Amino acid sequence: MNQFELETYLNQLLKPEKIRDFCPNGLQIQGTEHINKIVTGVTATQLLIDQAIEKKVDALFVHHGFFWKNENPVIKGMKQKRIKALLAHDINLYAYHLPLDIHPSLGNNAQLAKLLDIEVTAGLDINNPTSVAMQGKLHQSMSLSAFSQLLEQKLERKPLVEAGGDFEIKTVAWCTGGGQSFIEQAAAQNIDLFITGEVSEQTIHTAREMGIHFIAAGHHATERYGAKAVGEHLASQFDFDVEFIDIDNPA
Repeated sequence: MNQFELETYLNQLLKPEKIRDFCPNGLQIQGTEHINKIVTGVTATQLLIDQAIEKKVDALFVHHGFFWKNENPVIKGMKQKRIKALLAHDINLYAYHLPLDIHPSLGNNAQLAKLLDIEVTAGLDINNPTSVAMQGKLHQSMSLSAFSQLLEQKLERKPLVEAGGDFEIKTVAWCTGGGQSFIEQAAAQNIDLFITGEVSEQTIHTAREMGIHFIAAGHHATERYGAKAVGEHLASQFDFDVEFIDIDNPA
């Protein structure tokens, strides 16, 4: 497939035009014209790029690419080394940020819900069709301790857990990655538990004072699944050789 045909397909699949983002979504670095072999991953780090080069891929598909809003636009240092390596080996870089978070079946939020057996009921921002945070319910109530153990088992990562009181969990809201600011919105809707990747100092106070359980399970750990799901989708729809590579990050 031609690299621009693949971008068109990905845009139709992930619909980046429907949400405002902090970076350009789509083909960020143009490489070889014809694409057969793809590596997917969370972030376009040097280590992921180096492994893609070793595997002689035609394209990288990631959640975290380049050219973020308000960052220094100068291409030097770490960014220059990454981009130079991609260009030198003619590798296309496709990156989709928020569109990959919110896709109803392949997105990071949807994939995390599937992994934890959460039934998705709506966006957390109910009147917003592109709500970044989601809400849902468990099929049966669980204690915070039991749910935390389940999450640790599934994500292979010990989460930070803060109890908002002495009550079991039935309703859940979540936002993969750095979504801790949505906790107040979740608490205002009387949701039992809010899950995200990161934690800020004030998040713990919010959980305690607004009476909502909180779990920070890792930015990377909660966002491993969207890019992988898109790669599996591409492999099933087209004659691509696709491999997901997890460059672990404890954050």
